[in-house]
Parts: sequence; structure tokens; C-alpha cells
Amino acid sequence: MGEWLPISELFDFEKGSLQSSKCVPGSYNFITAAEEWKTHETFTHDCEALVFAMAASGSLGRTHYVKGKFIASDLCFILQPKKDKKLDLKFYYRVFNFLREDIVKKTATGTSKLAINQTNFGKYMLPYFDIEHQLKFSEKLDSISFIKNDLINRFDDQSKYLSQLRQSILQEAIEGKLTADWRKQNPVRKGDPNTDAAALLEKIKLEKEKMIAEGKIKKEKPLEPIKPEEIPFELPEGWIWCRFGNYAYFERGKFSIRPRNDKSCYGGKYPFIQIGSLSNNGDVVRNFKQTLNEKGFAASKQFEKGTIAIAIVGGTIGNLGVLGLDMCFPDSMVGIRPTLITNQDYILLLLRSKQSEIRKSAYQMAGQPNIKLPTLTELIIPLPPLSEQKAIVNRVNNLLNTVDELKQQVSDRKEQAEELMRAILREAFEGRVI
Repeated sequence: MGEWLPISELFDFEKGSLQSSKCVPGSYNFITAAEEWKTHETFTHDCEALVFAMAASGSLGRTHYVKGKFIASDLCFILQPKKDKKLDLKFYYRVFNFLREDIVKKTATGTSKLAINQTNFGKYMLPYFDIEHQLKFSEKLDSISFIKNDLINRFDDQSKYLSQLRQSILQEAIEGKLTADWRKQNPVRKGDPNTDAAALLEKIKLEKEKMIAEGKIKKEKPLEPIKPEEIPFELPEGWIWCRFGNYAYFERGKFSIRPRNDKSCYGGKYPFIQIGSLSNNGDVVRNFKQTLNEKGFAASKQFEKGTIAIAIVGGTIGNLGVLGLDMCFPDSMVGIRPTLITNQDYILLLLRSKQSEIRKSAYQMAGQPNIKLPTLTELIIPLPPLSEQKAIVNRVNNLLNTVDELKQQVSDRKEQAEELMRAILREAFEGRVI
């Protein structure tokens, strides 16, 4: 009945031309990657077309149908039918949106920020048959899309609820609710860092002073005392409120070479990672795409295995990673080094619980979000004694492993549903479904 052809054989497409920051409200439609359109004072096209979002992470793969005078964002492709092809653009608008997830999955590239390049996009296969069948299948495609969207929305809701459960587990952990039974069996012994957080904090203070005297770390700027109105909830016995910088040691990464892509600095024996290596959950980072030679290493800083890294620049702010081996990284990341006393697993748990707060504190600089080092060091954290930190981490890991298993099941079912809908669509196009 029909055939499957690459997008490049069905459509001529070009990149839009207008940056959103240069939009001047006017009389003509300005088609962006977002769902809502804007207006602009001039136009570049007067035709019927599809506008496909090839960048802008949250909108990636969204397709608009437009007819008339318009201008499109430079984050979009403008598609018009090849001269030798009769295409009903309203039908293909439905096709593109039906296949959105699959198109993105198979054509997008990038780590910290996904985008779709023209070559990959042009190779993606779409159904093609005569114009009469395109018009006939529009109604059938609407019906299949309705079923698909209903299924996907249900899976998305389940995934959202599990994400909320994950955050609730982290919050209950830092409030001491998950280890109430542990405390009953391990009463506070004043002066013992294992059951008395005040003693633990004093021991950390002495360790830092020793490390400063030995030249291992730099002297830190004193942090402001915590005011009563800053305390969000009551702590269990044996716990204490403190600034994050009082407990852990934070240090920015470094790579002072400009330009950053200077080839003379790379290709040596020192692993070098960037923010794209980090994840939302803080996975162990063992893989790296770049290495520094002696010149690059001299302009950077090496962090030892076990260091927790957090992104402080761009759309990945708050993403985390635990170094699986000694590595270097630039000043777009901050490292929290392991010490003899602090519990890195509990620090990671705290950072996970504070991710939303950290991201909300970002400010704009040079067109992208940033956070400063004091944003991290001045965070107010609940500090349990050392032994209870270990108990908390064990309890949380067990619970989050269960949540992760459930999320994976939801993800697998969502993918199966999408694959089923694509199979039904394919059979419909090939005349095997009435």
C-alpha cells in the first residue's frame, strides 16, 4: 500500500533564523520550540509548513503545523514537501507528533544537552503513500494517538508518583524518621561522635584545623551562625544543625587553559571529566572521554577517588557523581573530598535531598544558570552522629533500590506500549489493520 522513506526524501528542511531573545512583538507568528507561539515584527516564510523543535530539551521533538506568514526559532527545523511529493501536512503533523519519542530517541545526540542534527533527522524513516490514503488515515491515526497518549500519561503519572516517593524517603531520612528504632537501641553518649553529633562536629573542626596546618586544604572563611528562624524542623536527640561547609570540605574544580578546547592540553594519562558525566542520582563515575597531558594537568586539579562532584553551571546544576578513580574536572563542578571522619554516602544523600533547593538558588550569568560555592557551603543541614549516618544510608539505599526497580518496570512498560503503538501504526500503513 505504501512505503517507508527517509524524511530527506519527503521534505526540504532548513533551520529557523530567529533567537528568542531578539524577538520583537509584532503582527506575524513566531514559531518557537515551546507549545505556545509568540509574535514578531517581520516574517521569513509565507506558506504551509511544519516546524519541528530540534533543540530546547523540554520541547525536543515537538511539531507545529503553520499556514501563512511566519518566522521560526533557530532551535527549530522548517519542513516543506519536496516538489515531487504530494503531502498532506496536517496528516504529517499527526505522524511527527505520534512518533515524537521515537524520533528523539533515534536521532538526538549530546550529553548534558540533547539536540537533533540535520543528518540524523534526514535519515529517519516515515510512511509515504498517495495523497488519498494520507487523508483516509488521518482519522485512524487520531484514534491510535488517543489510545497511545492515554497509556503514556498513565505511565508518566506512575513515574511522577515514584519520584515524589523518592523525595519523601530522602526527606524522612534527614528528619530522622527512618532510624527512630535505631536510636532506641543506641542512646546518646555525650562526647562520643558515633552517638553525639555535637562531638562529631567538634572532631571534624579539629581535623580541618590540622589539615590546614599541614597545607592539605586552604583555610575556610568562617560561616555565619544559624539563626533560630532558619531552622525548618525539630531534630532528634543527639543530632545538631550546622552549615554544610562545617561538616564537609568543598573545593571548586580547575582548568585555567583558554580556549578550553586547546588540543595541546589533551591526550595524556590523567582522566578529565565534565558536567555531562554527572547524573541526577549521583552514580559512580568510572568512564571518561578525555585525558589531560602534563600541560593540561598543571592547569587543572586532581580529586581523589570517592570525591563527590556536583555541577554548578548550566542546565545540569545539581547533578551529581562519585569519582570511581582519581580524576580532574573544571570549575563548572565542585568537589566534596572524602576525609577521615565525614561519611561520603551521607553527604551524597544530603545533596540529593537538597537538589531542588540548590537548583532554585541559581542565578543567570552569560545566558546560563550558575550557583556560587557559598550556595553549597552555607546550606543548613541536619547532622546525625556518625553511626546513625551509616544506619540512615543503609535504610535509604534499601528503600530507593525498591523505588528504582518499580521505576524501571514503569519505564519498560511505557517503552513496550510505545513499541506496540508503533507496530499498530506500521500495520495500519501497510494495510493489515482495518
